[in-house]
Amino acid sequence: MTRYEQLLTELPTSPRTWLVTGVAGFIGSNLLETLLKLEQRVVGLDNFATGHQRNLDEVQSLVTPEQWARFKFIKGDIRNLEDCQQACAGVDYVLHEAALGSVPRSINDPITTNSANIDGFLNMLVAARDAQVKSFTYAASSSTYGDHPGLPKVEDIIGKPLSPYAVTKYVNELYADVFARCYGFTTIGLRYFNVFGKRQDPDGAYAAVIPKWTAAMINGDDVFINGDGETSRDFCFIENTVQANLLAATATDEAARNQVYNVAVSGRTTLNTLFDELKSALGTNRIIYDKAPVYREFRAGDVRHSQADISKIQRLLGYAPQYDIKNGIEKAIPWYMAKLN
Repeated sequence: MTRYEQLLTELPTSPRTWLVTGVAGFIGSNLLETLLKLEQRVVGLDNFATGHQRNLDEVQSLVTPEQWARFKFIKGDIRNLEDCQQACAGVDYVLHEAALGSVPRSINDPITTNSANIDGFLNMLVAARDAQVKSFTYAASSSTYGDHPGLPKVEDIIGKPLSPYAVTKYVNELYADVFARCYGFTTIGLRYFNVFGKRQDPDGAYAAVIPKWTAAMINGDDVFINGDGETSRDFCFIENTVQANLLAATATDEAARNQVYNVAVSGRTTLNTLFDELKSALGTNRIIYDKAPVYREFRAGDVRHSQADISKIQRLLGYAPQYDIKNGIEKAIPWYMAKLN
């Protein structure tokens, strides 16, 4: 039995109270769904800047009325310390997902990105520390590796940031480390590598590549590839990410706490290969896409290649990713078809 399988059997017998910030977003709503199905109590905080009520509505449809009754939603903003304090009251574990993602967004509007990702993060750290929560797990980012060319990416070797977004996520790690040193406050950062799955928004200028391309293929629209298509990423299915969060939050080994971990599958998939995988998966589901991709300029602030070394999170947290890119896409495609058709 893996550590995660063991945790899934233990949690329902000892319910705790969890705070999920950004609960109406992609990752936050998946964490909410999993925790409620494990009979946990959940407080959710969101200002709907990038999250959606429809995500909460979908989670409600997937859990029992008794499970849903264990969820308390607070409409608030992490940039407001009082909202953070209200959300942290009586909480055991914090899963901090609220942030403004997207490299292009941060280049276009660095001030707002900084406000949410640094000011908001510090507010959450202070509120969680003062509430004496057991642990504070936060969404870090693979963008922290910046211009360092080495592959696979190892946690303690980073380069210079390539975007304002990357700067904010690195500052998060610095603040978390300082809170551990100065206040004895337990934090764990999870450097996400291109997470994808159900409830990831295909709309908007800053939509991630998999939902955006999938929606385009379903609708028969053009698929645009930035660059030559040989840019590669370590795509990580959402259920692997949920696993990492739960393992991190409940870690009791002192050596595993106050660390930063890569969350990925340690794979490399080029954008050209991703295009073919999505096209094939849709074809299996009787949606034929017969257009060639449209290539355009490389996107500012993007790294060329990304791949994670996941040996640290495997060793210290017992992380064992259950989905690679192929079977993750196979599981995600029916959800997109149901929502977009």
